Amino acid sequence: MSSFRAVQVDVGVVRRLARGERKAQEAVYRAYAAPVYTLARRVLGDPGLAEEAAQDTFVQVIEQAGKLKSASALGPWIRSIAVNVCLMRLRSPWQRRRESLAEDQPAEAPSAAGATLDIERALLRLSGPARLVVWMYCVEGYTHREIGEALGRSASFSKSQLARACRALAEHHRPQPTSPAAPGRRHERIPTPIACAS
Repeated sequence: MSSFRAVQVDVGVVRRLARGERKAQEAVYRAYAAPVYTLARRVLGDPGLAEEAAQDTFVQVIEQAGKLKSASALGPWIRSIAVNVCLMRLRSPWQRRRESLAEDQPAEAPSAAGATLDIERALLRLSGPARLVVWMYCVEGYTHREIGEALGRSASFSKSQLARACRALAEHHRPQPTSPAAPGRRHERIPTPIACAS
């Protein structure tokens, strides 16, 4: 799992990126490719769409590198471009239709073979903006204020999205009534390892 905050890029590389130097572009791509793809994959829920979003993100990074104000702003700047690219895709009619079809699918019963929650499958049941807030807050460690700013919304919007997402995840993993167990077998409850907090 890759986080934007874990990436460090030399100040000289950032300056050369702003001047349009190819080697600097390659270095920045190598440094941020994993965090950008991971964010897009979690938000969009599809590897192919995530690859497209990552590609679009780096096209914008290269085209707009001259606008970067300081080397220390590189990570947040790339993250904000990635977030905007993902949001544009989430707002497309095709993506909204795709998500509504996914929501109509019946939930799979948890497997008794594993006692851990399938986080990725659970996240796919959330709306795109909710997935984005959960990812940025719970994984990337951003505050609600920072998430609100990245989304062009308020901290309250981030808090409400996280609260709704936590309720949806808890509901999704509430034990469902089942038929009586066969003799000698007992039902296992799948624990929920995420503690959502606002």
